[in-house]
Amino acid sequence: MNKEFPVISTERLILREATAEDAEDMLRYLSDERVMQHTGMDPFGSTDDVLEEIAWYQSIVGEGTGVRWGITLKDTGKMIGSCGFLNREARHFRAEIGYELSHDYWGRGIAGEALRAVVQYGFSQLRLERIEALIEPENGPSIRLVERNGFLREGLLRHYEYTQGKFDDLYMYSLLKSDRM
Repeated sequence: MNKEFPVISTERLILREATAEDAEDMLRYLSDERVMQHTGMDPFGSTDDVLEEIAWYQSIVGEGTGVRWGITLKDTGKMIGSCGFLNREARHFRAEIGYELSHDYWGRGIAGEALRAVVQYGFSQLRLERIEALIEPENGPSIRLVERNGFLREGLLRHYEYTQGKFDDLYMYSLLKSDRM
């Protein structure tokens, strides 16, 4: 990736680098149990927690293992979520996609708008062949989001992750570059 953080513009959104100035906006949604329910993480309790998350976003860019965009509204500049890649395996041309969105903006098509832009960036700029999404079976809205955007369910990964004191089953979804042609 280039040294300059890539900015993506869509009809209603600017996807950009999250910075310390976004910490208060981010804490609003990252502290919401509804938003964090299927992330494998506890709701955030402080801006220090958010600053650690932003530092992680910066580290994955630096390591070349991912890129996470803050989702901001064009009309206000307010950060309302994030979307991006993690666990990127450049030599295998694949990465996992992840996202979260403030509950105040659920049901407005914003997550889909951001997801489509990030997927397009992954295929065109990162030269990905495969994008994966790992989703808890109970997370119906996320399942509907990826399925509406062409991802195919490949199977159930039993006890794939250990988070918050329990083993989690996860569906494996994928989208291939050729699926988008």
